Order: sequence, then C-alpha cells, then structure tokens
Amino acid sequence: MILSIFLLLSGLGILTFGSNWLIEGCSTLARKYGISELVIGLVVIGFGTSLPELLVNTFASLKGDANGIVLGNVIGSNNFNLLFILGITGIIAPLKVQGSTIWKEIPISLLAAILIIVLANDSFINPGTENIISRTDGLIMTVFFGAFLFYVSTIIKKDKHREEEFQELLSRKKMILLIIAGLSGLLLGGKIMVDNAVNIAQLFGVDDKIIGLTIVSAGTSLPELAASITAARKNKADLAVGNIIGSNIFNIFLILGTSALISPIQYDSTFNIDTMILIVGTVFLFIAMFTGNKGKLDRWEAILLLLGFSAYTGYTLM
Repeated sequence: MILSIFLLLSGLGILTFGSNWLIEGCSTLARKYGISELVIGLVVIGFGTSLPELLVNTFASLKGDANGIVLGNVIGSNNFNLLFILGITGIIAPLKVQGSTIWKEIPISLLAAILIIVLANDSFINPGTENIISRTDGLIMTVFFGAFLFYVSTIIKKDKHREEEFQELLSRKKMILLIIAGLSGLLLGGKIMVDNAVNIAQLFGVDDKIIGLTIVSAGTSLPELAASITAARKNKADLAVGNIIGSNIFNIFLILGTSALISPIQYDSTFNIDTMILIVGTVFLFIAMFTGNKGKLDRWEAILLLLGFSAYTGYTLM
C-alpha cells in the first residue's frame, strides 16, 4: 500500500514535467510552421493525451475484457475531461473559445456522444435483442474519425501563416525532443498512476465497472488534465480547449471504434445514463458560449461544470 502511494505521487511528478515539455514544444511547432494552436491542441496534444485510453482499451479488448473497463474508460474519461478538467481550467483562467470550435468542434463532440446511444442500443429498434457495439458499429465510428481528420486538414490549409524566423524559435531538434519527452512523460506518468490507483482500489474490493468509470478513466485523463492546466497558466486557451474537445472526439471515434473492431463490446444499458450526462454536459458547454461573456467559458460556468462532476461522481459511487 505504501509503495503504491509513493508510485502514485511519483507518477504525478512525471506528468507535471511532461505536460510542461509538451506545451512548450507544441507551441513552438505551431509558430514555426504557421499552424494555429487550436489545430495543435485538437490533433497533436488531443491524440497524444488520448494514448493512455487507446492502450488501456486495446489491451482490455485483446483480453476479451471489453465491457466495464472499455466503456467505462471512454465514457468516464470524456465526462472527466468535460466536467472536471474544463471546470478546473476555466477557474484558473476564463477560456476564450474560437468561433470554429463553437460551431464545429463542440457539435462534432456532441455527435460522437449521440452516436454511442444510437449504435449501442439495439434493443430500442428490436426489443429483446442484445445491446452490442459490433464491428460494423466500430467501422462506422472509424469512418467518422477519418472525416474528422479530413476536416482538420482543411483548417490547416486555411490557417497556414507565414513561418516565423527560425532563429527566434527553438531549434528543430530541441522542439522535437520536447514533444517526444513530453508525450513520453504523460504516458509513463499516467500508466504509473493508473496501475497503482487500480491496485489500491482492488485492495478495497471495488467493482470493475466502477474502476473503469472512475479510477481508470480519471487516471488515463491525467495527461489531458496536466496539459490543459499548463496551457491555461500560459494563457494558451486554444491549446487547453482544443486538447479537451479533440481528446473527447478521439476517444469515441478512434478508441471506442478500434476497440469494437478488435472485439465486439457488450453494452450495459446502465451506461446510457453516463452517456446522457456527457451529452447534457456538451450541450451546456455550447450554451455557455452565448451566456455571460460571449465566446468564453467564464469562471462561474466552470464552477457549474465542477459541481456537475461532483454530483455525477457521487451518483456513480452510490
């Protein structure tokens, strides 16, 4: 128990260093090649911080344990990202959100959440049938992921700016090393924290589904938490918001889709409640862009997200 707690804290330290390196490297990358920080947040950081979820779900699916852990990890991580991480980040610094994020990326993340409800609940159409996220469903999700990547590629072409003088930025070698070291730190720190948190939970006899929805999902979201907090402290709202929205889109379209392709997932209908919370939270984020300061997640709205997370966590544990 003492060793697990020590490793848990060590993982947190590695996460902190990794997030700082990743943000510095990615910010330089954006300026060097004239790519907006929003795109870097959506793709580079969004995908990089989603790697723990991808690894956890891939291993779980290969072992055939593709129910509580797989679904709990994806849905729980998305709720953690949206309610807790955006809540904490928005309290640190109110987040100004770009118009494209309001009208395109947030609706895409909402579509992804709705897609789970539509594809997973076979019994809605044929009463009595088993609810399964099949390989066909997984293929549909990965096709949506491909469409999302195509959309991002169009943004890159539109947002291309003149490259800054190379001498004013980090060297190419240092920039690449920072990104690689940052991602490695996030992955290593996240894995150490998840492994030891699960060990501690199992010592207390916690159910797999609860572990998936809480400890595993929160643990695999720690890279997003570290990256977003660091970005907010450095006044890089596009990186912070892009990281969360991009990660939520990756988690469903790519990670859940890939998991279903590896092994069809039996869907427990109780997950509908968790998915509906994700849908409601995403709709709230969209509406928040038109209340208070327009186009900005204000501190009082961030506090509401945190209160929603507290209520959700209490419900899950009950």
